[in-house]
Amino acid sequence: MDYNFKKLEKKWQKYWRYKNFFNKKFCYKKKKYYILNMFPYPSGEGLHVGHSMGYIASDIYARYKKSKGYNVINPIGFDSFGLPTEQYSIQTGISPNITTRINIKRYKLQLLKLGIFFNWERKINTSDSSYFKWTQWMFIKMFNSWYDKTLKKARSINLLISEFNRNGNFNINACSTCKINFNAYTWKKLNSFEKENILQNYRIAFLSKRSVNWCPELGTVLANDEIKNNLSKRGGYPVYKKQMLQWSIRISAYSERLLNGLKKLNFTENLKKSQIYWIGKKYGINIFFTLKNNNNIKLKIFTNKPYSIFGVTFIIIPLESDFLKKIKNIVDKQNINKVKKYILDFTFKKKDVKISGIFTGNYVIHPFTKNEIPLYISSFIKDDYNLNSIMCVPAHEINSYKFAKKFGIKILEVFSKKKICINSSFLNGLNLKNAFNYITKIIVNNYFGKISFNFKLKDAIFARQRYWGEPIPIFFKKKIPKTIKVNKLPLLLPNIDTYLPNGNSPLTRAKFWAWNKNINKIVYTYLINNKTIFSLEANTMPSWAGSSWYYIRYMDPNNQYFFVKKKKEKYWKNVDLYVGGIEHATGHLIYARFWHKFLKDYGFVSSEEPFKKIINQGMILGNSAIIYCNNNKKEYISSSLLDLKEKKKLQKINIDIKFIKNNNEVDIKKINNLRFEFNNYKFILDNGKFICDRKIEKMSKSKYNVVNPDFIYDQYGADALRMYEMFLGPLEKSKIWDIKSINGIFHFLKKFWYFFHIKGTFYVDENSPSIEELKFLNKTIKKIKSNIESFSFNTPISEFMIILNKLIKIKCYKRQILEPITILLSFYAPPLSEEIWYKLGKKKSIFFAKFPYFDINSLLEDEFNYPVTFNGKLRFKIKLKKCENINNIENILLNNKNTIYYLNNNKPKKIFILRNKIINIVI
Repeated sequence: MDYNFKKLEKKWQKYWRYKNFFNKKFCYKKKKYYILNMFPYPSGEGLHVGHSMGYIASDIYARYKKSKGYNVINPIGFDSFGLPTEQYSIQTGISPNITTRINIKRYKLQLLKLGIFFNWERKINTSDSSYFKWTQWMFIKMFNSWYDKTLKKARSINLLISEFNRNGNFNINACSTCKINFNAYTWKKLNSFEKENILQNYRIAFLSKRSVNWCPELGTVLANDEIKNNLSKRGGYPVYKKQMLQWSIRISAYSERLLNGLKKLNFTENLKKSQIYWIGKKYGINIFFTLKNNNNIKLKIFTNKPYSIFGVTFIIIPLESDFLKKIKNIVDKQNINKVKKYILDFTFKKKDVKISGIFTGNYVIHPFTKNEIPLYISSFIKDDYNLNSIMCVPAHEINSYKFAKKFGIKILEVFSKKKICINSSFLNGLNLKNAFNYITKIIVNNYFGKISFNFKLKDAIFARQRYWGEPIPIFFKKKIPKTIKVNKLPLLLPNIDTYLPNGNSPLTRAKFWAWNKNINKIVYTYLINNKTIFSLEANTMPSWAGSSWYYIRYMDPNNQYFFVKKKKEKYWKNVDLYVGGIEHATGHLIYARFWHKFLKDYGFVSSEEPFKKIINQGMILGNSAIIYCNNNKKEYISSSLLDLKEKKKLQKINIDIKFIKNNNEVDIKKINNLRFEFNNYKFILDNGKFICDRKIEKMSKSKYNVVNPDFIYDQYGADALRMYEMFLGPLEKSKIWDIKSINGIFHFLKKFWYFFHIKGTFYVDENSPSIEELKFLNKTIKKIKSNIESFSFNTPISEFMIILNKLIKIKCYKRQILEPITILLSFYAPPLSEEIWYKLGKKKSIFFAKFPYFDINSLLEDEFNYPVTFNGKLRFKIKLKKCENINNIENILLNNKNTIYYLNNNKPKKIFILRNKIINIVI
């Protein structure tokens, strides 16, 4: 009987869908195990083999845990808001809602083909109103909250307002950007607008003017991790710095808790280090520099190297600095127009940003030398710990050195190569550790500064100038942000004519995007009267909003009354195993952990952390295709016409590998038809051909180098793909995709099938197995159990091959041996195993089979193979019973032919016997 994998897989996939095994009701008295894959984005390209690796691994572990008697959930959903879908809508005019539904349907079909038992009845999409209703609800909760540093938790904004009405803000210990103190009398005299401006400094979700990464071509603000070399990762468009009024989340309030929480988590050390670096806690001191012409203005600059104070020869005011909001306080009157022009002209267009800056005409006073230190405005020098002003020590910082050289600023070395202070007045001769302690005491005692610690983690921008995202549930009454009533959520996106951004969000052009406060409904924009009908917030939430709490909704996805029932949250709390790429080790994990802690503050969740254990799957590496672009001339140049130096000067752009013909030639007709952004640029050919470069890098949709699994399903089947992806190597390691190697796996599956079908007929031996066969089985079960529990999913595949070869060799077809092995294989190759299980006469699916029992006693050998040494030199080995007494061992040994040979007619002087370890004969 032939191994017809297509027929076999189709049969059992249909059966599984019909029976809906994985979606049965749970007995909540059983132990639980919650497995989760990081949220997939449903792109038009569909699933690729890099995605499926994590899904397969989690499915193997889910099946294993199910067989051990756990209640297991392995849910799936889609992070369905986002930029790529909206870009597609801009190109085609098709609603992103329609595109998303089509893409999700395709993804689901691909995942079902893989034979993965996801909990489809728990499926959620972030773009479904039943889901983002609760994202909006949580935003409102954050808007109406402040962070109490004394209690170390978020609290209602109404409590803060009550305190302001009683005592002002003198007794408040909050995470805040408020720079003024006021009493109750002053607070009560303020109008509504002035009060709200103060409250915005306390709210966890707040509005503020921020320096952002603005991409005009994409029409939106981008996060730092969406930019590379000052160009957008998507499309390679120029990115500018721009001051904009933006919604932000005060995630910095949770920095200490985010850091401390890592100590109890089962994360890899590398993952923890990434989180620690991202949070970036540093101990140091805030040093005050007084402005020369205004003693009331002091620049507070944080440093963890106070011993370098004597090497400070200039101060930088970054373009993002709050000081530039009141530019006249910082800039000399004679320079004000020049400085304003510089700020307006400054962009981050080019990869190689030239050293630029402008002198303010003003100075600060050095706290020790009393020298005048010049103030410059520039964004060439960056410091994650000082966003408003940076003290520069050019002798010991590379960018400060370059800046000083360009502008002719003094460079003063203040410590030697041996890390001894020089040119530093009273610090001279001290090593850096002693100098740190000494200068810190002097700075504090003289009120030149304060001991402090600082975090690199900054408040997260929470708005995008795009259409396809969660609407922010805010309307503006006399410029004051007001929340929509929670019982009127969700706030739905309106239909619009065009998705093309024009410097503002597409929602600013929506005809049906105003809020009637009397009836609490969206109405036409032309009806806005600022009395009863007001403008709605036109920006939408970033993609990380919905993906920061989705794991909670999976616990109770159909609850219409709240985002999760307490009973279900307490049972499923904490994801036991979270599987995903290392690229999410910072951004997503920080946001999700923050979001969870915020919900914990109000008692909505019962744990401080969302994830117990995280496994970062290694990357599947693909063979990318890269072309070179000269944006100034609007040309794409064939790689064969460029040398290495020329290539470094040009922008590199990844193109889809489906456009590549033989010998790395690009199909120009295809690329022009399918990628509209190439139509306005000229292709420079080499003898009529356009050649690209190839590069091995992460398989990713953004790099256009993905391999679709559909082809592999058709050629080899889902079982072969599942086993091959695991066979490539340890889950955490990166692997190069090479389809040629799958033939070995496919051959094994056929061999396993034919082993059960002797001369085309299914056969199994009902006789009892021998002791040796049972020992062999028990060793196999123990090995595979150990490998799966340690997440070494690649090792059992080799074990399966060894098992099969041994079974064939000893001609063992016994049911008691083959049934347990089939159960073990079912974790990896479900359709094949299910068919064998059915033919073994089983009425219930193999999915419900218990993990095979192994007898630990049968693994214990009753004999020991003693190494026998003569005068310390190993000569031979002899098998003896472990329970044999010492006298018998000596007798057996002396009558052994090997012993007689090596004694060579000599009598042994002494025989040392270490039971079950070694025998040494002294001649």
